Amino acid sequence: MKSWRFNLILIFIILFAAAIISRLVFLQVLNKSYYRALAKGQQSILTEKRGDRGEIFFQNKIPLALNIERKLCYVAPREIKEKEEVAEKLGQILNLDKNFILEKLKKNNLFEIIKHTLKDEEIENLEESKLPGVYLKTEKERYYPHDNLASHLVGFVGGEEKGQYGIEGYWDKILRGKKELIEGEKAPKGYLFFLQKHKTNKGSDIILTVDYNIQYQAEKLLRKAHQDLNIEGGTIIVVEPISGKILALANFPDFNPNNYKKEKNWEVFQNSAIQKIFEPGSMFKAITMSAGLDTGVITPQTSYIDKGTVRIGGYTISNYREKVWGKRTMVEVLEKSINTGAIFVEQQVGHNKFLEYIKRFGIFQPTEVDLQGEIFSQNKEFKKGYEINFATASFGQGIEMTPLQLVRAFCAIANGGKLIRPYAVDKVINPNGEIIKTQTRVSNEKVISQKTASLLTAMLVRVVENGFAKRAQIPGYYVAGKTGTAQIPEKGIYSPNKTWQSFIGYAPAFSPKFLILVKLDNPATKTAEYSAVPIFRELAKYIVDYYQIPPDYEK
Repeated sequence: MKSWRFNLILIFIILFAAAIISRLVFLQVLNKSYYRALAKGQQSILTEKRGDRGEIFFQNKIPLALNIERKLCYVAPREIKEKEEVAEKLGQILNLDKNFILEKLKKNNLFEIIKHTLKDEEIENLEESKLPGVYLKTEKERYYPHDNLASHLVGFVGGEEKGQYGIEGYWDKILRGKKELIEGEKAPKGYLFFLQKHKTNKGSDIILTVDYNIQYQAEKLLRKAHQDLNIEGGTIIVVEPISGKILALANFPDFNPNNYKKEKNWEVFQNSAIQKIFEPGSMFKAITMSAGLDTGVITPQTSYIDKGTVRIGGYTISNYREKVWGKRTMVEVLEKSINTGAIFVEQQVGHNKFLEYIKRFGIFQPTEVDLQGEIFSQNKEFKKGYEINFATASFGQGIEMTPLQLVRAFCAIANGGKLIRPYAVDKVINPNGEIIKTQTRVSNEKVISQKTASLLTAMLVRVVENGFAKRAQIPGYYVAGKTGTAQIPEKGIYSPNKTWQSFIGYAPAFSPKFLILVKLDNPATKTAEYSAVPIFRELAKYIVDYYQIPPDYEK
């Protein structure tokens, strides 16, 4: 009887053990993959993150925009029991309001960021405090090592890691890293993020055409003009007229892209070279003259009689300071910047032909430069076709454009008649070091003939040698250029006191290596002869020496 009972109990034990073993085999052998994945899912979390952003460099390989590592502080609210105490201590360490931190701690979240970009002292104090549920994490941050330098050119990275303005904005898709998975592991009391990259998806790097040293000099000269001439704003553009490469693009006032959020007036982010229009004044007389030369209705020695004024309908147009010049050639019209002479040329060309040449020079079209936010004017008022509109446009009033549009037009004169497309990015390099994009921007489109360009260049050299641009001279070099002083329109009428004062020129004139536009907003001088021209000369002399350009003739 006892043996039977013992055997029954033994059978039950064997059956129970077999059931357990069978279950273990089922869990650990037959379905191990499923339960391993289930366990991993309970212990870890996958989140999506973009790869590092591509970096930006000057043509000299000097960095303009980099990614640097910073520490941030985050909390795991579910791990923190003494929330008041932790908020108090954390607020003291990070110099933050206790209530701000407390609101974060009261959330039923696994992960709350408290502060980005910690100082060394804050990091040290946090590590020493060992507050429960408070952690440090390394993150990448966009950094501009030269602060304000080339700020309008580069732009900045704003919210949601999206590029804004300049290179950052226009090339955002190329610079942005692709999305990647980041793995986090769960600790017993909550989530602790041990971040691990599954693969690298960095964005492409960009090499600019812009020269660091020329950019630095241009911005330095604008700051000096603010001090000496009290300018309200200003722009300097330097390009290689043969190719369209932008060597410098400087604006004043500027900003620090590292601290863009601190700017109260967001207008400072506007790139004046491509996002603000102006009237070029007498610089435009070179465009008018090119139309006359190219159509053959005038030559450099064609003369006319200046009486000081021209009557157009009910309007009387005068020369600067109402000067009467008498009999003058077309060369002298540019040298002395005679308004009535420009009107004479436009009348010889004819309105329709004059309009055609303005279109050829790209004044009614964007330059398509590779920078974000370019605008252009439709010039609707000018295009109404009134006689007075054509007359004033011939000497650069009543017709508007961006500074870069004017630069493109003058490049066609400097390079023998070809319309270029200015550009700021030379190379795009993917993470493997392969060049995936290079710029080819020279157009085969002829704006004017080679002969016209040569004649006009010689006339513009005379402007620098004998006219109002004598201060642009560089001993040993032929410099071609033209001044421009234009009244600034305000509320539909021209201000009697405010002017744009500009100078555009290129050198060496008959084999140009660079072209410079200096535009100053309302400087404390009467004309560009005393403001923009000396600035051009200083920058041009720097470039001549920097490039070690051989002289045209013995000094």
